[in-house]
Amino acid sequence: MPETDYYKVLGVGKQASDSEIKKAYRKLALRYHPDQTKGDKQAEAKFKRISEAYAVLSDKEKRQQYDTFGSAGFQQRYSQEDIFRGFDFADVFKEFGFGGKGGQGGFSFNFGGGSPFGGRGRQAAPRGADLVYEIGLTLQEIATGVKKTISYTHAGKTENITVKIPQGMTTGKKLRLAGKGEASPYGGAPGDLYIKASLLEDSVFTVEGNDLHLNREIKLTDAILGTTIPAPTIEGKALSLKVPPGTRHKTKMRLAGHGLPRMNGGKKGDLYVTILVSMPKSLTPSQKKLVDELAAEGL
Repeated sequence: MPETDYYKVLGVGKQASDSEIKKAYRKLALRYHPDQTKGDKQAEAKFKRISEAYAVLSDKEKRQQYDTFGSAGFQQRYSQEDIFRGFDFADVFKEFGFGGKGGQGGFSFNFGGGSPFGGRGRQAAPRGADLVYEIGLTLQEIATGVKKTISYTHAGKTENITVKIPQGMTTGKKLRLAGKGEASPYGGAPGDLYIKASLLEDSVFTVEGNDLHLNREIKLTDAILGTTIPAPTIEGKALSLKVPPGTRHKTKMRLAGHGLPRMNGGKKGDLYVTILVSMPKSLTPSQKKLVDELAAEGL
């Protein structure tokens, strides 16, 4: 199957918003809809392509999968039936000014895996059950992306598959592998396999969304006078963090863009360093004398 750039089909950029994608599709649909082109086969083929592009890019999960795996990887995971499943073109056309199931003249055609316009094809047999495979990922694997070979059982046998885990696949996020679930007992399409991420505990960082958090302890004198401390990053680097004079216990300092990448691209999360001021449990005689002198000075 040839690769298709759905963004180019609709004439929008990869960072286009939902409203921009909708506006672009509306403009093209009004131009190429068969009710307007009256039997023009090239226009009908164009209309099919823009409708397929809109069905993918207007769906959050499908767009995420397309952006993650590219055209070739996406088409391996999604059939034409998968692309249009759950997409109500009747409502879309009603909103855009077309009536009926396929247009003002009741136009209907098939996209290859079932008619999204409510054609009169036979009703599909029920699909097989979906499966969920929870995979443990380290913070470093989430930060950089990784290939994992997993072993799971379905249809009474064990299958090994290699999965490309994209950057930013934090706990709870899923990848969908179409057709890798259970077989349908009624002869229908197989279910899907969902790979669900679960973050393994890290000894340094804690995670909130795409932000990273860590604690750093400093001495009381450093809190009073100010200091510079190293702050480790997920990339294995150490940043110099300037702690200003008079910093209070549990002050939280932000290092922008040093958190985890986002699964769909865009700006990275941030790194937050919580400053913990260490209080001495006991003082030597000389330390107590100095503190008494500071107290006498009103500090």
